[in-house]
Amino acid sequence: MKKLNQILAEGVYDPGIFKAFFLAGGPGSGKTFVTQSAFAGTGLKIVNSDTLFERGLKKANLSLKMPESEAEFRDIIRQRAKTTAGTILDTYMRGRLGLVIDATGRDKNVIQRQHALLTNLGYDCYMIFVNTSLDVALERNKKRERSVPEYITRKSHAIVQSNIGKFQNSFGMGNMVIIDNSKDDRELTTQIMDRCSKAVRRLLNNKIKSYTAKRWMATERRLRRRKWKLF
Repeated sequence: MKKLNQILAEGVYDPGIFKAFFLAGGPGSGKTFVTQSAFAGTGLKIVNSDTLFERGLKKANLSLKMPESEAEFRDIIRQRAKTTAGTILDTYMRGRLGLVIDATGRDKNVIQRQHALLTNLGYDCYMIFVNTSLDVALERNKKRERSVPEYITRKSHAIVQSNIGKFQNSFGMGNMVIIDNSKDDRELTTQIMDRCSKAVRRLLNNKIKSYTAKRWMATERRLRRRKWKLF
């Protein structure tokens, strides 16, 4: 990861400045695939505790099949991953960099708190919700390198589905894109991802409206001009 000063220096010139995309969906929804496809080339900074969690499991030689016998050690690694992801997010926010926050959509309270914090900082916040049927989620979960027990997939799917309306209320209908990723047909998937990519770029191109954001950018530009005059 870049040094802090390098990251913060990108701030006012970051192409996705003051834009934050929350990515939500249950186990087996294909969020990772959507992230790689829809946000490719945008320059947005991705914050994903799951990536750090998997890396920690492998480093500790723990199984990615999530057996109950390893639950205690696994929970320690999960908490470390969340803490690290939080630190990374704080760093990016200090520079007001464009963000993709990869979440499950299971804990709506966490997402709503992050949404409120970013909005207060001047961010325009959006959500990409990756939706699948329960049957598809169960089948895909079995094929994943890191899978969870079936009962967890079922429970997570139900909770995530119940949160869709709450997210629409929080983000607003115009700021939420729902992607149906239940089909594995390559041509259909390509069409879906193309529509998602276009939606992301359309939202990225929206002009910044927040007075807080505009004031921050004006201050940063003024400070940079003063700095250059000193040399």
